[in-house]
Amino acid sequence: MIRFHKEGYKIIVIAFIISIVGILAAEKFIEVNWLTKAIQIVIVVLLITVLQFFRNPKRLTSLSDDTVIAPVDGKVVVIEEVEEPEYFKEKRLQVSIFMSPINVHVTRYAMSGFIKYSKYHPGKYLVAWHPKASTENERTTVVINNKSFGDVLYRQIAGALAKRIVNYAKEGDTVIQGTDAGFIKFGSRVDLYLPLGTELAVKLGDKVKGGTQVIATK
Repeated sequence: MIRFHKEGYKIIVIAFIISIVGILAAEKFIEVNWLTKAIQIVIVVLLITVLQFFRNPKRLTSLSDDTVIAPVDGKVVVIEEVEEPEYFKEKRLQVSIFMSPINVHVTRYAMSGFIKYSKYHPGKYLVAWHPKASTENERTTVVINNKSFGDVLYRQIAGALAKRIVNYAKEGDTVIQGTDAGFIKFGSRVDLYLPLGTELAVKLGDKVKGGTQVIATK
């Protein structure tokens, strides 16, 4: 059975109502049969796209303090040592995962630990792969303290289509690897900032699966 994320319930209901009205209106007011069918097909395709975007498949996570798992589904687009300016203010190993509109957009905790920092930043809506998206787009920054890796930062970044980031991480919370950490609506990216020297289990261009696939090991 297909599961949908709670952040999509309202939009899904609205999409169903609009789709039903659109299909019935096309049937009643458009006299050209092929055009009626074409419009109805387009409406159904758009509805399916909305449903696909908000799907929330169940993932079975093998819990381990010695692994960092993918927080989201998508493609690894950045692996490099960079200066992290907001929290660490020193060099870290950045791993960025880009989500297309057809990917599952649930954000999951990449590791278990204690939330030390959680902050929302309003901002621009540059395309998610833009070099300045990490510091200028709408985003949230979360730092988890983990037994094996110490402090690890992840950042949810809105893309050109995304207009709302949902972040469940609150300072002081203890979280469990693989559980629901939030949602980003309509296209986005997540950056991970790991300690230098972390052994990665992925490479540029890899497609990863949130909640199950190992990104790094200790």
